[in-house]
Amino acid sequence: MGYPLVVQNPVWVVYALLQMHLYTGLFITAHDAMHGTVSRNKKINGAIGRLSLLLYAALPYNSILPKHHLHHKHVATAADPDYHEGNFIRWYLRFIFQYLSWRQFIIPAVVFNLLHYALHIPQANLIFFWILPSVLSTIQLFYFGTYLPHKNPEQLHNAHKSRSQGKNHLWGFVSCYFFGYHYEHHDQPHLPWWQLWKTK
Repeated sequence: MGYPLVVQNPVWVVYALLQMHLYTGLFITAHDAMHGTVSRNKKINGAIGRLSLLLYAALPYNSILPKHHLHHKHVATAADPDYHEGNFIRWYLRFIFQYLSWRQFIIPAVVFNLLHYALHIPQANLIFFWILPSVLSTIQLFYFGTYLPHKNPEQLHNAHKSRSQGKNHLWGFVSCYFFGYHYEHHDQPHLPWWQLWKTK
């Protein structure tokens, strides 16, 4: 069957990074659904949110939804499920493990084996184009959407205890679908991601 594609052509690294960005977009879509901005129809809005989280990491929409609203209500406090005092690694691990359950291991494992054994997709390609991008996207989301905006809240003297990236729309999109404009998101949570840049 030859070498995996990633060995044959290093340009696939670019595609893996693009895949990471698209994975992040899945979560951002679910996040917008949590704020009711995907569709005015509540059933469609919820269905898209559920599907996005299922495709992202088999995450349960109904349990993440109230946690996200707690984050907005109690940002950067002990009542905020997304906040943790400490360095990047400890905070990231606490952030990730509070959302993990058996589903995030069993469902991807079943799909992985079906793709490998039934469709004969090389394991290296599945790891490089699916597993690695999805894991990296969690780091991307956490770093730009939680850690940078909310670290050291005692230094943040605004109503939302949030900081924002500087105005650079290209970097704002590439880094995390404009969620680096995080104060603006907390200030106007009714705006979907593609309109956040207008607040700068």
